[in-house]
Amino acid sequence: MMLMKKTVNIGLIGFGTIGSGVVETFNRNLPLIEDKVDAKVVLKKIVDLDIVTDRGVQVDPDLLSTNVDDILEDPDMDIVIELIGGYQPALNFILKAIENGKHVVTANKALLARHWEEIMDAARKTGVRVCFEASVGGGIPLLEPLNDSLAANKIQSIYGIINGTANYILTKMSEEGRDFEEVLKEAQKLGYAEQDPTFDVEGHDSAQKLIILTILGFGVYIKQENFHVEGISMITPQDIQFASKELGCVIKLLAISQLLDGQLEVRVHPTLVPEDHLLAAVNGVFNGVYIVGDVVGPVLMYGPGAGMLPTASAVVSDCMDIVGDSKKPLIYGPQISSVESIKPMTEIESRYYLRITAIDKPGVLHSISGILSNFDISIESVNQEKRDEGQEVPIFMVTHHAKEQNMLNAVEKIESLESVTKNTVFIRLL
Repeated sequence: MMLMKKTVNIGLIGFGTIGSGVVETFNRNLPLIEDKVDAKVVLKKIVDLDIVTDRGVQVDPDLLSTNVDDILEDPDMDIVIELIGGYQPALNFILKAIENGKHVVTANKALLARHWEEIMDAARKTGVRVCFEASVGGGIPLLEPLNDSLAANKIQSIYGIINGTANYILTKMSEEGRDFEEVLKEAQKLGYAEQDPTFDVEGHDSAQKLIILTILGFGVYIKQENFHVEGISMITPQDIQFASKELGCVIKLLAISQLLDGQLEVRVHPTLVPEDHLLAAVNGVFNGVYIVGDVVGPVLMYGPGAGMLPTASAVVSDCMDIVGDSKKPLIYGPQISSVESIKPMTEIESRYYLRITAIDKPGVLHSISGILSNFDISIESVNQEKRDEGQEVPIFMVTHHAKEQNMLNAVEKIESLESVTKNTVFIRLL
């Protein structure tokens, strides 16, 4: 006698780009999905404020609703997918779903980064699962492998290129020698950048994703306001050209979380990456996350970091994971953390690249070198373009390892010199 397969009902809140991709994934691969989870999977209801606009996917009109309670208050609904983004009403919807005993799948990195503890505490009390593979890295299998497949390791470091917009801009600037603003406008026309690109190019999107990676890698939740976040808008073709020709490096916006002697460094900023490093080859809108474990060594996870179908792939996979094991404990990251403290940004040490713009006249370089020396910063190399005396000239410097606070103090002094005409750009080397 054949046993009846269990039925799992799924409700989708948010029928935008990613929601449409989820529907398309179910339309395309439902027999495969049901075979792998050994259950009947039903997309029972789709809720959105707009149920009129054609999304380009086949959907039964009877599935569509504008009333979120058709999902949240349905006693037969097993899994709720939240894809509306933002903080509210997404938080209320997720908490109500959890309160009503429903598992949750979300791609909402902003919400998780800000309300992680509240959401997870609620889920533990109710005994439901919260899955969020699509929140970092789009379609890259990243979070589940980090949390589970690498569980036998003490994670030592995580370096991530996790914003496709910033990576596209830096790649184009590098390949074509174009200015930031010009490439940004192109990215906006192509749909790679928002009309207000601040969130992406100033590092905030990467920071939210880094919060999630840090939880899974090190078992520590740290809010964005408690670590350094810096964007790429000050990078010029001059910086990129010097990095390539003189240092053999490319510039990437890196999200970094690494553990050194019990101190955890968490930061987002442009970084000079050696051309022979695996992350240097992560170009365009692609993402890459380089993880080092004490047992496995270095692991690179690479792929499309956004997009309708890649992200939908991760969302549907989370649903399948819940169907396969709905009782799996809600454990993210090591329960006994090796982190003793969070290292202040001012205490980190790095080699630095500096671009100082000054009037070319006798004594300027001597003054700059003296300031750096006074703050215990040793110069590795100096390059200066030839200009007629009295003209503005960029001075390129690379230092040996120095403390961040000393560099900040030195830059402040350098910028106070009468001969220095523009803000100094400094970039840390990986």
